Amino acid sequence: MPTISTKGRLMPPSPIRKLVPYAEAAKKRGTKVIHLNIGQPDIASPEVALDAIRHLDRTVIEYSHSAGYESYRKGLVTYYAEHGIVVDHEQIIITNGGSEALLFGMMACFEPGDEVIIPEPFYANYNSFALAAGITVVPVRSTIQSGFALPPIEAFKALITKRTKGILICNPGNPTGYLYSQAELDTLRDIVKRHDLFLFADEVYREFCYDGARHISAMTLSGIDDNVILIDSVSKRYSMCGARVGAFITRNKELYAAVLKFAQARLSPPTFGQIASEAALRTPQSYFTGVITEYRQRRDVLVDGLNSIPGVICPTPKGAFYCVAELPIDDSDKFCQWLLESFEFEGYTVMMAPATGFYAEPATGRKQVRLAYVLEQPLLAKAVECLRRALQEYPSTTVVAAETSALR
Repeated sequence: MPTISTKGRLMPPSPIRKLVPYAEAAKKRGTKVIHLNIGQPDIASPEVALDAIRHLDRTVIEYSHSAGYESYRKGLVTYYAEHGIVVDHEQIIITNGGSEALLFGMMACFEPGDEVIIPEPFYANYNSFALAAGITVVPVRSTIQSGFALPPIEAFKALITKRTKGILICNPGNPTGYLYSQAELDTLRDIVKRHDLFLFADEVYREFCYDGARHISAMTLSGIDDNVILIDSVSKRYSMCGARVGAFITRNKELYAAVLKFAQARLSPPTFGQIASEAALRTPQSYFTGVITEYRQRRDVLVDGLNSIPGVICPTPKGAFYCVAELPIDDSDKFCQWLLESFEFEGYTVMMAPATGFYAEPATGRKQVRLAYVLEQPLLAKAVECLRRALQEYPSTTVVAAETSALR
């Protein structure tokens, strides 16, 4: 039998999707599974985008320019300007989701063996993209006790070597929902400028900020125009995950030319997705006002509920629609699988993503889970009650074990 490649063997399974077979088996048994494992919003996509597909009048579904339709890129220029980001359409390459933008960027910026520093916990697929590009992820640890704030500058300095070529951030963050402040971004800018690094800024959740907080783009940081790479996507902004349309944005002409060659090799981004995404630029502000209000309310239902459970710690996110909770358990992978295999409460159980997959060293997240508050508030409330009961029944719940021991 032919041998599978090293990359193929080392590619990690998705912590978001690897428990799907257990969820499917639970559903076949008649258990209702509350899916908090994946950032698939139940919010309706904008009508203007749906109408653009419904009323499409074309006789040929053709390739677009490898950088994407010019009309869409010019539309994005106006959209970004409204968010304080000044670019032109020849600095934007449309991609197959934000994932392709990240992968193209890594392949264009790094040599095999180079290092990229990423505050952790981080989006699980960063590990996969780095492996595919042949580069090494160097984590800089943020902690649940600090609410996942950016680690101090000394922590970054200690990790920089001759192989360090970049820093990657997600702002607001997946999986934590953390939103970087101006001071934190200025710290990053100084590090990037001093060591002449690339700064990848994954900003796909910029619309979703709460409690009066505002998003600050890395593209607005002064003095590092050639260093910053903006990664974007329509997936979460317009609840259009299946459109598979993202964007790679840079003011660095040499880097743009290199990434365009990768884009040419895969021919073009999706035609239908671009049509829908260009139309979505006409989405009224009222859509976002309603969505943001709904997500904030969902956040409060889930996070306040989690923090009411004995032994659970869950910082309140300022953005995106995720949170990371630390549970009084032995192992989050085992617990999440047990929920689907062996537990139900009033006909329901909960599917979550073990946080082990959001760290470079999985053991770091062995007591943590990521939850996405992308479902209606009553379902989130039901999920909290399920987890409250589950932690009482799970054989390796440490708080319950400690309380039982104290009573003896």
